[in-house]
Amino acid sequence: MKASELRELSTAELIEKGRELREAHLNAAVRHATGQLEDTAKLRSLRRDIARVETILRERSGAES
Repeated sequence: MKASELRELSTAELIEKGRELREAHLNAAVRHATGQLEDTAKLRSLRRDIARVETILRERSGAES
């Protein structure tokens, strides 16, 4: 997901999106550990998406302070 797409979301939606991405990353990590995950690049892209969400949330909290 692109940062520009994430910036269009509200803060509450970003928090929910982060929660969904963390859950997806956990599920992918478990599938990877059990040998069931075929697309291992999915783990990396999920980590980066989580980082994008966290960065945007941090930017917004800094702007409000």
